[in-house]
Amino acid sequence: MSIGSLSRRAALAALGACALTGLGGCAPTNAPAVQAAGPTSAFHIASIEVDTAPLVAQSGNPTAQWAQAALPGALAQAFAANMAPGEAGGATLSVRIDSIYLGGGGPADPDVMKGAATLTGGGGPARKTRLRATSTYIANPTDQALVEQALQGRVQALSQAFAYWLQRKWGG
Repeated sequence: MSIGSLSRRAALAALGACALTGLGGCAPTNAPAVQAAGPTSAFHIASIEVDTAPLVAQSGNPTAQWAQAALPGALAQAFAANMAPGEAGGATLSVRIDSIYLGGGGPADPDVMKGAATLTGGGGPARKTRLRATSTYIANPTDQALVEQALQGRVQALSQAFAYWLQRKWGG
């Protein structure tokens, strides 16, 4: 080894040490912790009702049952800051699912859920909105063997998307 290469290595090591020392002050250990925001909404949801009767006529019973099972949990999760189960003066969130389309897969033919939501009671003004949620399905080789589970998973993904977009629209 030559003396020139050792001095270059030493210089690079010193430069790296200086850089790390300088960056050490960027994230002090006494930085304040991030705290979750408390509920700040103007409405409190005491109960959630899901109506899938129009969906039974359109898609049949298994799809409607899957939506009926998945939506209350997805809505409660999306509106967690607004939930006040059993509160005497709380509002009722009523959701009606009109149709579900399970597309061919990929972004060109997504799964679609259409419905309406109404928030009544709770002392505030009533809210009503129509909503269309989409979810992209990417085929998996196991879907061919477990068709029913794959379809149920797609309905659950649509339910989560529906709840997410409803929460975004109402600003809960």
